[in-house]
Amino acid sequence: MNCSKFIRRGLLPAFLAGTLVTGLAEARTVSYATGYAPGSIGAKAAEAFATDLEEHSKGDLNAKVYAQSLLSFSEIPPGIRDGMADSGMVLTPYFPSDFPSTNLATELTMLIEMADAPTEKVGLAFAGAMAEYVFFNCPSCVQEYQQQNQLFTGGGGTSSYFLICNQPVKTLEDIKGKRLRIGGAQWARWAKELGATPVSVPQHETYEALSQGVVDCTVHSAPELTIVKLMEVTSDMTPNMPGGVFSGVASSVNADVWQSLTADQRRSMLHASAAHASALSWGYAKIAATNMQKAEEKGIKIHQPGADLVKVTREFIEKDLETIAAKYAEDHGIESSAELVDSFRSLLGKWVELVQDVESRDELTQLYWDEVYSKVQVDSYGQ
Repeated sequence: MNCSKFIRRGLLPAFLAGTLVTGLAEARTVSYATGYAPGSIGAKAAEAFATDLEEHSKGDLNAKVYAQSLLSFSEIPPGIRDGMADSGMVLTPYFPSDFPSTNLATELTMLIEMADAPTEKVGLAFAGAMAEYVFFNCPSCVQEYQQQNQLFTGGGGTSSYFLICNQPVKTLEDIKGKRLRIGGAQWARWAKELGATPVSVPQHETYEALSQGVVDCTVHSAPELTIVKLMEVTSDMTPNMPGGVFSGVASSVNADVWQSLTADQRRSMLHASAAHASALSWGYAKIAATNMQKAEEKGIKIHQPGADLVKVTREFIEKDLETIAAKYAEDHGIESSAELVDSFRSLLGKWVELVQDVESRDELTQLYWDEVYSKVQVDSYGQ
């Protein structure tokens, strides 16, 4: 590798710079940036990445985690591209023009409801499906990361999204005319289809919007009941409606860093990314279960969606598959969009089955590793 070229371009990552300056054959340290705050689910997942990297590499590689400090979420992809961080967590929906093939799959999130997956396992399944999709089923996904001078090394998924409200919303009639805080295009389309009004509200303003009646409900996951303190302003909840998860979560590594690693070191990076994916997805699932129990104990009414609401939602999900494929073909020129939709749907069904017997985070890491991450050809990936 011609390091002087990267020095002149200003693209030499901290990892390589440290190696050149010291010239010592000692443990190498990569930086990992995340926009999550210290102590949060995401920050703990990043620490799991660091711990696993050191253990799997037998001390050959270490990671220094920068939680909400080195780069914000909006700065991470260009920061990794330009070498300000060696690796980090990318929220791909924040960058629709940079990661369109990846984002196509993230809009298929409501498909999980068609697979009848247990609520506590939806994020686990989606994370596995996303990783397999990007690594092996979506060449254009790999290419769009390379165009940003980085490589995808893993995914993740939150717990289920559902209606968190200040009034009962159980039926199709209930939801008509309601103002719903929405955090994704697919949920906005669903709201409009059912006669509700989607409203864009930043997450940190959701508490006030719900408490003051600016919105009637927010579509969020259960961890936000405590993270954003929504439990204080919520009276009613309807789980599994509309369903789906936030899965636009990717770990990536600077391409020049990846090229500088040995084959064993690359495998360790991938294993650590599998550990990160399981820590993130498992962490969301555990806190979701805890918060749902707390909400019930607090007296928040938990409703099951009516048959009419379920029926119309499932009809919407099937119809929206064509909408998504057409949207990404027209807006981003992805000619294989319909095939990618079919591919991802098949993967998701497979992963619902794979995760059903997982009972611990360690088991989930092993499953991700065995089924996906260990199969990446480290000598050719990213070439």
